[in-house]
Amino acid sequence: MHVLLVAPYFLDNTLRYARALAAIPGLRLGLLSCEPEGKLQQVDPALGAHVSGHYVVRPSMDGAALAEGVSAFQRAWGRVDRLLGVLEQLQVPLGEARSATGVPGMKLEQALNFRDKDRMKEVLRAAGLPVARHRRLESIQDGVDFVGEVGFPIILKPVAGVGAKATFRVADRAALQSALEQLQPSVAHPVQAEEFITGVERTFETVMIDGAPVWWSGTRYHPTPLAVLEHPWMQYTVTLPREIDAPWTTFREINHAALRALGLVTGISHMEWFERPDGSFVIGEVGARPPGVNIMPMMSLAFGRDMIEAWCRLMVLGTWDVPAERQRAAGTAFFRGQGRGGAVVAVEGLERAQHEVGRYVVDRKLPVVGQPASTSYEGEGWAIVAAPTTAEVTTALGGLVRGVKVVLG
Repeated sequence: MHVLLVAPYFLDNTLRYARALAAIPGLRLGLLSCEPEGKLQQVDPALGAHVSGHYVVRPSMDGAALAEGVSAFQRAWGRVDRLLGVLEQLQVPLGEARSATGVPGMKLEQALNFRDKDRMKEVLRAAGLPVARHRRLESIQDGVDFVGEVGFPIILKPVAGVGAKATFRVADRAALQSALEQLQPSVAHPVQAEEFITGVERTFETVMIDGAPVWWSGTRYHPTPLAVLEHPWMQYTVTLPREIDAPWTTFREINHAALRALGLVTGISHMEWFERPDGSFVIGEVGARPPGVNIMPMMSLAFGRDMIEAWCRLMVLGTWDVPAERQRAAGTAFFRGQGRGGAVVAVEGLERAQHEVGRYVVDRKLPVVGQPASTSYEGEGWAIVAAPTTAEVTTALGGLVRGVKVVLG
C-alpha cells in the first residue's frame, strides 16, 4: 500500500498518526507538509527513517496544492492508494485532491456534505432527519429576514466553521446587528444561521465500512460548547460513560441514517446532537474525521484499544478490530484561564486535586506559570481520567474543574 499523510506541521498529535501508519506492515508512507524534510529528522529521527517520501506543499493547503503533491508521488511511486488527513479544515481539500488524481476515498462532493454546514442540513432535511431550521446568509439582510421567520435566539457561525469557533448566540436586534457586522456575510463568505436549540448536547462516534455501521461510541459535554465559548473562564468536561444505553441507543438509527445520507462509505464520524427537554432529538453537526477534545484517547481507554492505530488500519486496510463493549468509563477536564492578561501567573488547587482524585488521572497536560494564555476553547491544559464506573469518572471530573483554578495576568 502506498499511503500519503497530510501533516501540515509536525505537531505531537499529527506525528502519532504518522507513527501508527508507519507501523503497518507492507505500507510505504509519504508525507505532504509545509515543513521542510529535514525538520522531521530533528523532531523524530525514528519516524523519519520509516518515511519513504516527502513533498513540501504550499501553505494554502488547498485542493490544488495537495493534488500537485499527490501527482508528484504518483510519478515517483507509480501509484498512490490512500490520501489521509485528520484535521477538519483538510477534509474538503483532501476530497478535491482525491477527485483530481483518482486516489480512492471520500471525494469532493461527499466532503462538502460534511464541511458546508448549510449543505449538510439541506441533505439531512431532505432525508427526513431532524435538524434545526437554518439559512445560508449571503448578506446582512438575509440575517434580518431569517430572524423574522424563526424569532430569537438564533446561532450565527461560518458555513465552514470548526467546532464552536466564531459562533454567536444572538438574542436581540442589537446583538444581531453586531454579530452580522463582525461576520460580514457575502456570496464569497456565507454565514450559517440556525434556530437556537435548548437541550443536553452529546456526541456520537461511528465507524463505517463499505457504507455499513460496524461500531459506535458517544460522549456528553458539560456544559455545552457554546456556553464555553461565550464564557472564556468556564472550565468544562467531556464524559464517555461505560454504559451502552439510552439516549445513545435510541438515537443510533438517526445517526446511521444521517451518515448514509451524507455519503460516508468507510471512515469514522463525529456527530454533535441534542436531546431536547421533551425527549426529541436534533442533529447539530457531523464531521467525517477523528474527533477532537481528547475523545480519541478517551475511547482508547474505554475500549482497551489504541484508537489512532485502529483508525489508521481502518483507512488503509478497511478493517476494524475494536471491541464493542466498554471496559471502563473515561473523561477529560479542561482547565481554562480566569482573569485578564496574556499569560498564566498562578495555578491553584493542583495539590488538593491530586490528593482527592489523582488516582483516577491517567494523562495530563497541566497549565504552568508563564505559559501564554490560550487562544483555543480547549484552554490552558487538561487532565484525562478513567475508572471502572461512570459515577467515579463524573466525581473525579467535578473535583478537577471545581478545584483547579488557572489565573491569568
